[in-house]
Amino acid sequence: MSVRAQKEVIEALIAGHFADPFSVLGMHKTASGLEVRALLPDATEVWVIESKTGRKAGKLECLDSRGFFSAVLPRRKTPFRYQLAVLWHGQQNLIDDPYRFGTLLPELDSWLLTEGTHLRPWETLGAHPTTLDGVSGTRFAVWAPNARRVSVVGQFNYWDGRRHPMRLRRESGIWELFIPGAWPGQLYKFELIDVNGELRIKADPYAFEAQMRPDTASMICGLPDKVAPNPARQRASQLDAPVSIYEVHLGSWRRHTDNNFWLSYRELAEQLIPYVKEMGFTHLELLPVSEHPFDGSWGYQPLGLYAPTRRFGTRDDFRDFINAAHAAGLSVILDWVPGHFPSDDFGLARFDGTALYEHSDPRQGFHQDWNTLIYNYGRNEVRNYLIGNALYWSERFGIDALRVDAVASMIYRDYSREQGNWVANANGGRENLEAIAFLRETNRILGEQTHGTVTMAEESTDFVGVSRPPSMGGLGFWFKWNLGWMHDTLDYMKLDPVYRQYHHDKMTFGMLYNYSENFVLPLSHDEVVYGKKSLLDRMPGDAWQKFANLRAYYGWMWAFPGKKLLFMGNEFAQGREWNHDISLDWHLLEGGDNWHHGVQRLVRDLNTAYRRHRALYQLDFDPYGFEWLIVEDKANSVFVFVRRDAEGNEIIVASNFTPVPRYAYRFGVNQPGRWREIINTDSFHYHGSNAGNSGRVCSEAVASHGREHSLSITLPPLSTLWLVREEETCI
Repeated sequence: MSVRAQKEVIEALIAGHFADPFSVLGMHKTASGLEVRALLPDATEVWVIESKTGRKAGKLECLDSRGFFSAVLPRRKTPFRYQLAVLWHGQQNLIDDPYRFGTLLPELDSWLLTEGTHLRPWETLGAHPTTLDGVSGTRFAVWAPNARRVSVVGQFNYWDGRRHPMRLRRESGIWELFIPGAWPGQLYKFELIDVNGELRIKADPYAFEAQMRPDTASMICGLPDKVAPNPARQRASQLDAPVSIYEVHLGSWRRHTDNNFWLSYRELAEQLIPYVKEMGFTHLELLPVSEHPFDGSWGYQPLGLYAPTRRFGTRDDFRDFINAAHAAGLSVILDWVPGHFPSDDFGLARFDGTALYEHSDPRQGFHQDWNTLIYNYGRNEVRNYLIGNALYWSERFGIDALRVDAVASMIYRDYSREQGNWVANANGGRENLEAIAFLRETNRILGEQTHGTVTMAEESTDFVGVSRPPSMGGLGFWFKWNLGWMHDTLDYMKLDPVYRQYHHDKMTFGMLYNYSENFVLPLSHDEVVYGKKSLLDRMPGDAWQKFANLRAYYGWMWAFPGKKLLFMGNEFAQGREWNHDISLDWHLLEGGDNWHHGVQRLVRDLNTAYRRHRALYQLDFDPYGFEWLIVEDKANSVFVFVRRDAEGNEIIVASNFTPVPRYAYRFGVNQPGRWREIINTDSFHYHGSNAGNSGRVCSEAVASHGREHSLSITLPPLSTLWLVREEETCI
């Protein structure tokens, strides 16, 4: 290398604009012998130390006072392991040279990452504490194919981008570097000179832990251990299992008494998990916990998909929380958001100066509703990043199910867009073929790799087969949220009872399409915000009627075909809308026993009875599991139906959605005998009027509604009854 070329290289290295540091730095064979070069800003003296003997092999000459050192080692022609003894500010440090290590990314990993078929990209990309050639440190890798230079900056190098420029693997666009002495717990980022020559400081997309907002650095930490499969948990979310979900926003379920700070993961494990178990729920669903910059997004605008938020503690604390839930017999559902991401500069947006993770055309890459960016699902590396993340939560944390947010916005290119503001697919249609293929692939891989893990789609359109296999044209989800049922039934319940007779079909319509998908019945967080009012406040009438309506509605919901979901606070009928900045209104349960306690007890009893009787869940998606007994009594706003298990055991469900008690209400039954009330939402126990049938009722050989036997019962006002047959005959 000429003197002029050498000066230009040194200048570029020190300025942080040299893209091929391994061609210069480290140990190299030259015509004159072994030459060692090092960039060590602020150093005043550097010696090469032979690792095997600890002897000095030569002193490096300072070729630039800003910190470039070089020397040809006398009489040495064969490369050897070495360290550098560096004098900084009068103190000598013995360090390992990052530039003496070879390439890190195996050829197979490079191929699979580029092809988009690497099942576990997190094992290769990101920051991984490791030992190379007997030296402890951290292996870094990041995908930024269009960057001119990438460096690792962090607490181990004074956040100085000159000190640790990375090697570019051109075949994959991945930059890599092993940094000796970079330890778990230290913070880091990637400093890029992007395709346009602009400086960018980015958090690691594959970081396993991150700082809490407003700080944005990534944190070195090892991969969590794999979670061993558990047969009981694998069965708990299947189609024929009882699934009753308690949906929670961890930041506002309960706070410390001053309401200014959250409970930690450990405190939530001590308080939330026993509460959910006591209330009889089978599943705990968490609003997104991936790291996110803005509290007000509730986690639905994530940037660190692989890092549980630090708002409530460390990554290991979160693992302990999940383990505590499993120990309590609860399955855990994670709200997962592959539909969009925010444009914060430290995140994925224009990562290397190009639209790397997103689309460059805003008609494809920008969400107008949420001011966020949309992943480019057609790019192999992006698809790999997302699918790998789904598998990561399942394998490394034992997450039992993923609820996928905003699926409709992913699968339609014209979602919430006017004509001319969207780009048709290759066939001229509106479907996002790449997103559909991505969702199918995600569901397939989860099904193959983690038996028992299921996915649930929040999908608001009539897309056919969301919870059907791709072989049938479906998306491959296990379940779909039934948003139509939710809207119809809430629209009915908010009506004054005098008008309900004219909207009778809103309560029955769901059965017309019930077997088209595997449905979850959701009363989620979305129904108690943005001026929609709380569920209690949507109910008509005075206070007594509001609570009675809500209890009757819950009794209807828990008996209706489909898995159940209830957002926190609704189980004790919170009166105000949910506010993510403060605790739920637990004070409503303080003092003497009241209506809120009544609703809370009812939800607990509904869950208990639901789990006890297979007729209420085993055949949710089989027509044999449901039959109308009374479906057209619009004048009285009465509905009666049967739930049935595979052995033919029946539970009768009767609802009266008026405040008028119905005495001697007769309807035909399939099975004669003595029937016992196992749920009466009007019970005094729930602060109702305590009307009913003294706990039991016997059938009579009186024909009704096409059946030879019938029951004549009292239907309390604004109530739902559950009846189970305890004897085949009445004696």
